Amino acid sequence: MSLWECVAVFAAGIGAGTINTIVGSGTLLTFPVLLAFGLPPVTANVSNTLGLVPGSLSGAFGYRRELSGQRTRILRFGAAGLIGGLGGAILLLALPSSAFDAIVPILIAVALVLVVLQPKLAAALRARRARNNTTAPRHGGPLLLLGVMLASVYGGYFGAAQGVIYLSLMGLLLTDDLQRLNALKNVLAAIVNGVAAVFFLFVARFDWTAVLLIAAGSTLGGQIGATVGRRLPPTALRAVIVLVGLAAIAQLLLK
Repeated sequence: MSLWECVAVFAAGIGAGTINTIVGSGTLLTFPVLLAFGLPPVTANVSNTLGLVPGSLSGAFGYRRELSGQRTRILRFGAAGLIGGLGGAILLLALPSSAFDAIVPILIAVALVLVVLQPKLAAALRARRARNNTTAPRHGGPLLLLGVMLASVYGGYFGAAQGVIYLSLMGLLLTDDLQRLNALKNVLAAIVNGVAAVFFLFVARFDWTAVLLIAAGSTLGGQIGATVGRRLPPTALRAVIVLVGLAAIAQLLLK
């Protein structure tokens, strides 16, 4: 890479780390940049995944205050994310890139609808439980666990808007503050990217220059994202999620 190409990849890493910490979808910044500089798609995807791991860890550390009291959730959903992320990484090398092309925009669109409607849907669920004299399943029940695992499969495969999907599922099935759920989302992203990265280190080709530049940029971006993200009120955070999700859909459809 030339000097200016290195600067561009580093800047994309900062943007990706920031966006991933606040919402998700940072891959939509770094992946096209790597493709534009001549990396083959799978090599670019693998290099991007490796580079974003430090950014995910940085974002999770930045949100450490909101992680207080969520140890059980981290262990429960982290295990699901570990299995799903490894499965997605294996699929990336086994399947053609077109395998997810048709379903991903639809998946993100459904997640966005859930994010927008989450307050009303959650209130309706609480009212229904009150009428039936039942309680919510602890930690979201098996439905949320399965949803996290499937979202993690997608995360290990590609991961654009992975965070949007996590937040939509957890926002609907867990009764908690959106910022705390965002903190949990950052931990899950770190686990999924981490297990995929370890797998790729042994079986896939990657570009070390791209990996190191994205890693440095995303680490800085993770801290920026944590500072900005925790200051957003729930309505503003949902608005950011929707805007980023719509941008992800547009880029996936127009690529």
